Amino acid sequence: MYSIVVVDDERGMRDFLSILLKKEGHQVAAFASGQDALDYLADHVCDLVLSDIRMPNMSGLELLEQIKARHPSIPVVLITAFASPDDAVRAMRGGAFDYISKPFNVDEIKSVLAAAASQKNQTAAQPTEDSFCGIIGQSREMQKIFDMIRRVAPTPANVLIYGESGTGKELIAGAIHKNSQVADKPFVPITCSAIPDELMESELFGHVKGAFTGAVADKAGLFQEADGGTAFLDEIGELTPLIQTKLLRVLQEREIKPVGGTKIKRINVRIVAATNKNLEDEISAGRFREDLFYRLAVVPLRMPPLRERKGDIPILVKHFLKKYSNLMGKDIHEISSYAMQVLMDYHFPGNVRELENIIERGVALENSAIILPESLTLSNRASGRAGAEATGDTLATLSEDELLDLGLEQCIIDLEKKLIRFALKKTGGAKMQAADLLKMSFRSFRYKLGKYGIE
Repeated sequence: MYSIVVVDDERGMRDFLSILLKKEGHQVAAFASGQDALDYLADHVCDLVLSDIRMPNMSGLELLEQIKARHPSIPVVLITAFASPDDAVRAMRGGAFDYISKPFNVDEIKSVLAAAASQKNQTAAQPTEDSFCGIIGQSREMQKIFDMIRRVAPTPANVLIYGESGTGKELIAGAIHKNSQVADKPFVPITCSAIPDELMESELFGHVKGAFTGAVADKAGLFQEADGGTAFLDEIGELTPLIQTKLLRVLQEREIKPVGGTKIKRINVRIVAATNKNLEDEISAGRFREDLFYRLAVVPLRMPPLRERKGDIPILVKHFLKKYSNLMGKDIHEISSYAMQVLMDYHFPGNVRELENIIERGVALENSAIILPESLTLSNRASGRAGAEATGDTLATLSEDELLDLGLEQCIIDLEKKLIRFALKKTGGAKMQAADLLKMSFRSFRYKLGKYGIE
């Protein structure tokens, strides 16, 4: 016997479903509005919810959103007499267990409700995971990501991962591949923003000997290397219009032609792409092809920034402490409560990557067996170093010994930030002129702005 909540503004349908489900031995609570159902769920245990979509005041889709936010483990089945593809897509993406059109078959609805309740019981029996394929997170946001990976990975659907820099988009792509039907085939990543425009076509599609100066031998491109497996295209929003057009053909025809070649090569590659840009805005601005977007974003997946899942910070800190203590031969596996609070209060513009950097530096600097606040270097700490870092003057405030402690890589990063801010100040915020001042391509300049979060 299941406890079922029925929501429908039509009394006749409420009564019909109540009678049907009670005859099957279930306990039923029926409501005419979504708000009444939410009020009931706040104080009662429920195995599943069956709701109409088209209702006044609060639609079934809005009710679904509220239930998933407050009671994520409760399956929701939506029904409607006005079936539309848009509603179906919104329902399933919103987390609905299923979507049924009126008039429905009684046996069908019995089967769907039984399956939904069964899934809830199985989910409740499973412990929350701290990690999944090397991705750390036990927050509700990350559990949703893990669930989405399990659902989409076995299919051949292309996936587009949204997320700020440092959120772990490549880890997600790798997890999708590891859980796919082609896990034993190649996983080939490429960062689109790191390759000059003139070399991108060759990197993706390969080239034949003599195709251009320096092409001394045939070279397989990304898609040939990933044939049968998964190609991960990071920073997909950086591709030029020409390469976008060629990539669209690959997705449509499943074939490539190497640069300088005449023979068409058939390929079978799953594409997982990632971006820290809003591609819908890029489409509106004419910088990204709409048809390519829909080919890539068959399944869109958003990686939440660390500030939206701060509950994961303690287990991430524990993981990084263990990792870098072992690497550096130190016995540091604890962090003081005040130091942890400092991290919990921090905004983390660089996300998980920044947290890892902070802990690595903390382990390197700490002489005791526990990480103290003094060993944490945050970009907005109220110390002299933090104030200087926020304005791009970090290097000028540090002694030679402090510079050595900070490390070459971090010094280079701080210098890059300082020069970029200086160039923008000199040009009054004109980005193309600032890129010229720094003697770098505008594309590379834009990438640095995004990487360092410089407005």
